[in-house]
Order: sequence, then structure tokens, then C-alpha cells
Amino acid sequence: MDTTILLFLLQDGVTNGAIYALLALALVLVFAVTRVILVPQGEFVAYGALTLAMLDVGRVPGTAGLLIVFAGLALLVEAWSSRRRLTLKLAGRLFLYYVLPPLLIVALTWWLAPMRLGPVAQALIAIAIVAPMGPYLYRIAFQPLAEASILVLLIAAVGAHFSMTGLCLLFFGPEGMRAQPLLTSGFTAGPIPVSGQNIAICLAAGGLMAALYLFFERTILGKALRATAVNRLGARLVGVRTALSGQLAFLIAAAMGALSGILIVPVTTIYYDSGFLIGLKGFVAAIVGGLVSYPLAAAAAVFVGIVEAFASYWASSFKEIIVFMIIIPVLLVRSLTTTHTEDEE
Repeated sequence: MDTTILLFLLQDGVTNGAIYALLALALVLVFAVTRVILVPQGEFVAYGALTLAMLDVGRVPGTAGLLIVFAGLALLVEAWSSRRRLTLKLAGRLFLYYVLPPLLIVALTWWLAPMRLGPVAQALIAIAIVAPMGPYLYRIAFQPLAEASILVLLIAAVGAHFSMTGLCLLFFGPEGMRAQPLLTSGFTAGPIPVSGQNIAICLAAGGLMAALYLFFERTILGKALRATAVNRLGARLVGVRTALSGQLAFLIAAAMGALSGILIVPVTTIYYDSGFLIGLKGFVAAIVGGLVSYPLAAAAAVFVGIVEAFASYWASSFKEIIVFMIIIPVLLVRSLTTTHTEDEE
């Protein structure tokens, strides 16, 4: 291996690691706030990628229909749980939250999709379509189980993953898709070219991490999420609506997943089930971070990306195995050094 190959592999590793960092941060956020291990995080990646790919050819994406499905199911669940206290005011709130936003988004998508507005505008439309699915998914599958054990929440997450994968196959079909890059210009750094899409990935990941830091440090909603993550009962006692915190965490996770899919679909072909494997690599980074540390999860994600790049060069047939083996020593160390506590505590 010469220096040029080494630099190419490092570039690929850092680029992939930036994507995994976004997914790892979303997983850590959701687990800290809701205790849900978000197995279907990868599906949001596939949804965002395939949505952009269809918008790129001027077609209305299948996620427009999926958004209506998610909103309708969430509306039914919310209406049933509120049936004994349903008033005109509450019905208006349900309409403003579960009916009006998805209808507006779908109507705008039908209007704007044939115009092919360009990569950046289409990326924003894709995020607008996929992001609301996060809180709707939380309302359907996880909010009714908010006080259940982590094991029950994990089983629900696995069920949501299989359901979302099947819906993705139904609305998008089995064919793989790609899209145009967000940035086409690049530059040469020494012996290696740096593509515009790699620049876009690193800038988007870095910018979103900085935005999340400011959100958690400077805004009331961010501090409410932090309070819920530290102590759900204490947050509820001081007036924080933990259900709203859970929906907000899922909204952020879905948006980050959609952004990750948008960033990778120009460089790799995405299928309806591609998101699961990508999400698992983000999960490895989140586990290294203990599902609590954002900086450690981000650093671990870059490490996972670099390991994957070098494994692809040295042993491409076993690269997935090598990546997932990273989790074994981490789990062993944590099992030997962490004191066991009951889930209810």
C-alpha cells in the first residue's frame, strides 16, 4: 500500500464516518430521551435516499403516500386514546397536527416534483416529507409503551423496522436508485481528488452537529430534551411534557436519517432494504459511545468508517464482519466494568 492508496482510504473512511456519525447521534438522542433503541433508523435513510432519487427524475415519490399512511394511523391512535375527552378544541388540534401538515406537504410535492428544481431544493423537499414520519411513528408504536421495559421497546422497534421495510418495498419497488450529487465541483488535495459530494457530506455532517449543540445548549426545547434524558420523572414533575420530548427526538432522528440518505444516494445505489445495514454501522458507533455520549459516538463513527474502508481494501469479502466485530470488545469491557441495575430504576 502506497501513500496515495492510504489517502484514498482515509478519505473514504472519513466520508462514511460522517454519515455514521449522524446516525449514531440520532440513535443516542432517541435512546436517551425515550429508552428506545431505534432499529428502524436505517429505514429513514432509505426513505430519504429513494425520495430524492425519485424527485431527481421528476416523479412524485412513494414516501408522499407513506406520509399519509403514517399520519392517518397516528390520527387513529390519538383519536382513540382521546375518545373520552374529545372536544371541538381537541379535534381542531388533531386536525392541525395530523391532517393539515401532511396534506400540505403532499400537495406541494405533487406540484413541485415535475419541476425538477435542482438537488438542494429537492433535498429539502425530501427531508420535509420524511421528517414528520418520525413523530408519527413514535405516536403509533412507542408512546403507548412509554413506561414499558427496554426489552419491550426493543421488540416494538424490531416490529417497526420490518413494517417500514415492507412499506418501502410496496411504495418504491425492488429496484435500486441513485441521484445527482448535491455539489458537482471539487478540488485536488495532493495526489487525490476530493469530489464535491464528499465535501457536501462533511459540511452537512459538521454543520448539523454544530446546530445540534446550539439547539441543546441555547433553546428551551433542547434543554427540555436534555432534562428528559437525564430524569424522565423529574422532567415530568417540573412541567416537561415527556411525550412531546419523545416526538421531538423522533422528529430530529428522522430528519437526520433522511439527510444521511440524501447524502449517500449520489455515491451508492440504494435499495428498499439498504438502510438497515447502514443503520447498524451507526448503531456500532452508538454502542461504543455507550448510548449516552454524543462526542464519543461521533468519534467512534469516524473510526468505524475508517475500519470499513481499510477492510474493503484488505478483505472486502469480510468487511461487514470486521466492522461489526468492533462491538465485541466494547461489550466485554462494559459487561465487566458496569454495575447491573434493574430496568425500572
